[in-house]
Amino acid sequence: MPPTLASLVHHSALKLRVRAGGDRLDVPVRWAHVSELADPVPYMEGGELLLITALKLDAENPEAMRRYVKRLVGAGVVGLGFAVGVNYEDIPAALVEAAEAEDLPLLEVPRRTPFLAISKAVSAAIAADQYRAVTAGFAAQRELTRQALAEGPEGLLTALAAQVDGWAALYDASGAVVATAPEWAGRRAARLTADVERLRERPAPASSVVGGPDHEDRVELHSLGTGRRPRAALAVGTAAALGTAERYAVHSAIALLTLTTERSRSLHAAEQRIGAAVLRMLLAGQPDHARAVAGDLYGGLLDAPFRIMVAESDAAQAGLVALTEAVEAAAARAGEAVLVVPEGDRLVVLAADGGAAVASCGEYAADREAARKATTEEDDVVLGLSAPAGPIAAAAAYKQAEQSLSVARRRGRVLVEHDQLAAGSVLPLLADDAVRAFADGLLRALHEHDATGRGDLVASLRAWLSRHGQWDAAAADLGVHRHTLRYRMRRVEEILGRSLDDPDVRMELWLALKATGSE
Repeated sequence: MPPTLASLVHHSALKLRVRAGGDRLDVPVRWAHVSELADPVPYMEGGELLLITALKLDAENPEAMRRYVKRLVGAGVVGLGFAVGVNYEDIPAALVEAAEAEDLPLLEVPRRTPFLAISKAVSAAIAADQYRAVTAGFAAQRELTRQALAEGPEGLLTALAAQVDGWAALYDASGAVVATAPEWAGRRAARLTADVERLRERPAPASSVVGGPDHEDRVELHSLGTGRRPRAALAVGTAAALGTAERYAVHSAIALLTLTTERSRSLHAAEQRIGAAVLRMLLAGQPDHARAVAGDLYGGLLDAPFRIMVAESDAAQAGLVALTEAVEAAAARAGEAVLVVPEGDRLVVLAADGGAAVASCGEYAADREAARKATTEEDDVVLGLSAPAGPIAAAAAYKQAEQSLSVARRRGRVLVEHDQLAAGSVLPLLADDAVRAFADGLLRALHEHDATGRGDLVASLRAWLSRHGQWDAAAADLGVHRHTLRYRMRRVEEILGRSLDDPDVRMELWLALKATGSE
């Protein structure tokens, strides 16, 4: 620990005697400084033991001493050493009373003790404390390294928590808690998710402090990674600010975890290259070869129903990066295998049906939909999700995902699932500008005819088609005689130049009516 006034008083060679402020001798001393100025405050930084002989002080003036001592206390001076037998044979009563009033430790320095001896004692104690801190820091670094090699990040966190007498937590790229030490710190770590997310928006390396005197603990957050976007984060919670040795331990942990993170990135890149090869084999109809290449890495994923998700982005890659992190983090937390293959402005994901990775796609889409409604901006990331499939049907599942992606773009949606298309109606697919343009052009002549007031051909056509060409039922719906309806249908054929006996014509007219909403 750093030197204190008490340690200086107990120093046998200094022979210091306490004259005031005896209850505050446990205050650390940052330095010993000699100054005979009447006002040395401008040259103080705080934490000093000020040594004087009162050469330029009116030390017997009570009012002057009260002002002098009050200014010293305000500047953070922790103690005053007064040399007796130089200018004064004893410490003047006015100075003793002023020190007692402000509770400032006042030490009597005997004539045979030079100020230089006190400065050397303080300097030696500070150097010894720093040496102890550095030695403890190196010991902590060795222990953290040993634990990291033996037990991975979990062992490192356990060792770090012990070193700082607090707790530690590791967060993944999405801001979710990966591990904590001790286990009871899980709830505290989870409450910092929002702070971790804000930290991740800053370029690495970045750090912040959360909490303080009014909180249950003080937490330091540090980003991990060497790239522009942090890959993970470390939280360290303690009851008070970190000392030198604890700071060494934290910095060592940051370096080790960053090294682990960067190594994981290299392994991850290699996994993605294997994943791309596995995907190509599946799409080429070679499931056995795909299993052989995947081995234990993706083998379990290929033995159960899976879904294929295709995502595209026309703008920056930030959206695809965020989606990738969300999918991989969800799979990691659930212990699932997931195959993620980036392809330029496209991302392909093969994940277990009903698993956390597929669910994360839905959660990502819901968040983006909500954000888009709030900002009225178009989302640049669009997702298409296939129906459940197996290795043999991988090519069909990929095509389903692409079809869903195309529909999502036309509908202005973030995510469309192929199951929704198969279970729904074909009519929503008509919500396309090209389809509407075709429908408007097909029915324009009938609308122009009706606008002259010479009949209601559009409504009559719709009633007749809805009744499958049944004259009496359609005429009853319209409230006209069936002969009137027959006349109107002949006029429709004449105007359009098409025969209503042709089922293709009837189908096109019905879809045109639906696409335009014509009644």
